[in-house]
Amino acid sequence: MPNKKTIWIINQYAGSSVHGMEYRHYYLAKEFIAQGHKVVMISGSYSHLHKVEPKIKEDFTNEDIEGITYCWVKIPKYERSVSMGRFKNMMAFAWNLRKFPSSDFPKPDAIVVSSPSLFPIIIARKWATKLNAKLIFEIRDIWPLTLQELNGLKKWHPLSLLLFFFEKYAYAKADKIVSLLPDAYKHIQTYNVPESKLACIPNGIFVDSDSLNENDLMDLSLPKDKFIVGYLGSIGKSNALEYFVQAINKLENNSKLFFVFVGKGAEKEHLQNSLTNPQVKWVDAVDKKFVPSVLSQFDVCYIGWHKLRLYEMGISANKIFDYMYAAKPIIHSNNASNDLIKSADCGFSIPAEDVNAISDAILESSKLEKDKLAEMGQKGKKYVLENHMYENLAMQYISIM
Repeated sequence: MPNKKTIWIINQYAGSSVHGMEYRHYYLAKEFIAQGHKVVMISGSYSHLHKVEPKIKEDFTNEDIEGITYCWVKIPKYERSVSMGRFKNMMAFAWNLRKFPSSDFPKPDAIVVSSPSLFPIIIARKWATKLNAKLIFEIRDIWPLTLQELNGLKKWHPLSLLLFFFEKYAYAKADKIVSLLPDAYKHIQTYNVPESKLACIPNGIFVDSDSLNENDLMDLSLPKDKFIVGYLGSIGKSNALEYFVQAINKLENNSKLFFVFVGKGAEKEHLQNSLTNPQVKWVDAVDKKFVPSVLSQFDVCYIGWHKLRLYEMGISANKIFDYMYAAKPIIHSNNASNDLIKSADCGFSIPAEDVNAISDAILESSKLEKDKLAEMGQKGKKYVLENHMYENLAMQYISIM
């Protein structure tokens, strides 16, 4: 293949099929390799998203996973995803990159630095300059704006100011800025960045096979005579599940309905204690390979967001694409600028934080014929296959390198 490239990806939270979440760069790397390129994945030795921690022997430990060269950077652990411990973990990762053994790896044509951690951008700029590589800054979470809106961090807090410095530096020094959000330029333009510098490459799906392996099946033992409304994903503050719980409580007298939460997170115990409706089942987080099997047992899937200015720049949540690929109708509570459910006509799009609208959508979906639900689901699957296959997203990435 002509124009083969070597790509270094710096993502402190990059996962793999072995270690678990997160998967965006693992899937992109697999497609890069399938298209004839080489990938070095530089990630941290600890993440609260990992299901299996890498086996670390020294400060930098290399591991080959399906042709991807992972370099695990030794960093300290932390207890909570939002904590000073995690901040120290991020700083340690960036600091330790100073001693990264770059000569042990093939020279890069492009270096991708992905958020949420902004701190590696300075060392990556030095590498890009020294090695004559293109520097690409990828925005998955817009920091410090996300922390300000979701966690109440003040604009003039020292952490906000520190992150603002790194954000401004990244926008100025990167050769190209990749955003998962289609309207991120509404925010980025305030830094006097030309729009031509920005590309939108959202999340997507990676498909190994059209059929499920029998070892990838998981039976949740859900009631067969109920209409199943399910949620699968993280159970944290940003997932706005309190409104879903309130809607579930409002529907506690409807014996036809049954609800399922699959996942883990800091808000799980609080939400469990808030429930009064007994027709609910909680399931721990499942391995990625079980997701299609789990979703196949839902009649409709739910996802919601807070009513924040942050989402006026768009959303690109992995679980939406998982839901779509599973061919399930979706109840989407949002105020995002890009409403994928509305675009695909694959469910119910309702306002963010609106408990009445959520409960009404649940009731409306439960009254539909199975054929109508299946038609909605197939529209979502068609949309995601046409617009969000990682094979195509990887080619878009290569085109800007």
